[in-house]
Order: sequence, then C-alpha cells, then structure tokens
Amino acid sequence: MNKPIKCITVEEARKLQDNWVSTRAKIIDSNLGIVDSREVHYSIEELEEYLAYVKEESQKQGINTPGIRVYFGAYDDSKSNYATIFMAPTEGETESSNNNYNIEPFNFGQSGHPPKAY
Repeated sequence: MNKPIKCITVEEARKLQDNWVSTRAKIIDSNLGIVDSREVHYSIEELEEYLAYVKEESQKQGINTPGIRVYFGAYDDSKSNYATIFMAPTEGETESSNNNYNIEPFNFGQSGHPPKAY
C-alpha cells in the first residue's frame, strides 16, 4: 500500500502541536482553570467500524462518496468542561459538502489528563 498523499512528517506534526499549545492552550487553560484536553484517542477498530457504518448508511441514501468532518466540542460541567472532538458524516468528499444529519456523529474518544504532547 502506498502512503496517503496527505501524510505529514513527524516534525510537521510536532510544529502544528507546538503552535497550538503556544497560541491557544495556555489561554484556554488559564480561562478554564484546568489543563484542558488537546488530544483524543480512538482505536483503529473503532474508527474502521464508524467509517464502515458511514459508508453503508450513505450508500443507502445514494451517497457514494461521503466524507467526514471533524469538529471541536466541549463537555458541560458534568465532564469538567474538557474539550473533545466529534466526527460528522458529510454528503460528499469536499470541504464544501453539507453535513449528513441522517447519520449520527461519532464521539467518546479517550483523552489524556494531563494531555499527551506530540
């Protein structure tokens, strides 16, 4: 299998994480009074299961090239306001594709507390 064209180097990933921490994490942590989540972990099995579900449900709707949009979110006080991400299916494979509200989004990954730095 060939490496996907959108892969980035470890160094590029570290720079992205460092930029996020230096421009956002300190402000968020200071305002919330907690060290917030900044990474979310899913197993390959969980992701494959969700992607297969999205593909199958999309095909039932006549959508042959669905996409996934990743959103930032935050839990309410019951989860101490920690950040999270959730994945939402789209009706197409481009950034301008509409969300597919007929398929449920995916959440509940695990975050490190304190966060695991890249």
